[in-house]
Amino acid sequence: MRLSILDDYQGVALGMADWSPVRNRGVEIAVERHPFADEDAVVRALADSELVAAMRERTAFPKSVVDRLPKMKLLITTGMRNASFDMAALKDRSVTVCGTGGPGGGNEDTAELAWGLILGAARRIAEDHQFMRQGGWQTRVGHRVAGKTLGLLGLGRLGSQNLTAEKAVVQGVERVEKDELFGRSDILSVHLVLSPRTRSIAGAREIGLMKPTAILVNTSRGPICDTEAIVTALKEGRLAYAGFDVYDKEPLPIDHPLRTAPNVILTPHIGYVTDENYRSSYPQIVENVVAFLDGKPVRVI
Repeated sequence: MRLSILDDYQGVALGMADWSPVRNRGVEIAVERHPFADEDAVVRALADSELVAAMRERTAFPKSVVDRLPKMKLLITTGMRNASFDMAALKDRSVTVCGTGGPGGGNEDTAELAWGLILGAARRIAEDHQFMRQGGWQTRVGHRVAGKTLGLLGLGRLGSQNLTAEKAVVQGVERVEKDELFGRSDILSVHLVLSPRTRSIAGAREIGLMKPTAILVNTSRGPICDTEAIVTALKEGRLAYAGFDVYDKEPLPIDHPLRTAPNVILTPHIGYVTDENYRSSYPQIVENVVAFLDGKPVRVI
């Protein structure tokens, strides 16, 4: 049998776990280091793989791909959900889908990165770093975060829209309606799961409600925000700064407007990309494969 480990951008997957339990079962391991250009490339690479380990939503498995991979029997994702998997198509093809989870699952990592983007935006850290590299010194005045109003679009482990006033009080926050959230926030951080309900929830109208001094940060999923509206607001001075770790198309195209937009700090979807998280996820992938081969799959989604 063959196991394909997908989208190992950093080339670290084989060093993050002991893969001998898989190899000892006679399984060949293939590692894909780069994003696939299109669905045809996915099918070509995985045509002979019965076992596939995907990383979050880096490679999509819509019905048009699933139906062209008749050998695939097990599909694993990091995390316990993956919006880019067509679960109905996978069920129709009798493909077992498993995930990873538990302590070290990456939620802390993404929260920490969100704060990094917030502080980077408020103090213009990326610009000052680059200017120092060029031999420069002080050129701008930053902004204090203390005392500002932090708005969270979605509250909870993965972010929920179904927040009650009672639950908010327990968390030490105030629940407000969406328009008030956009209007009052000095810093607005997005923490929602992508779904039909949340797609473009931060649209042109909502961005228009924000203070011209406000900062918007998105570490959740790109399509939750209307990127075009945000870029326009930045260019017109109707939004002070934006920090992005996620994008409407990934990897972000070279000519994407965000790459040249003013007042942005960008990271390449690294919210969950930490040594600690990988050393939690990849051993669970090994466990998932071995359990499946034993006929007793675990962490089934």
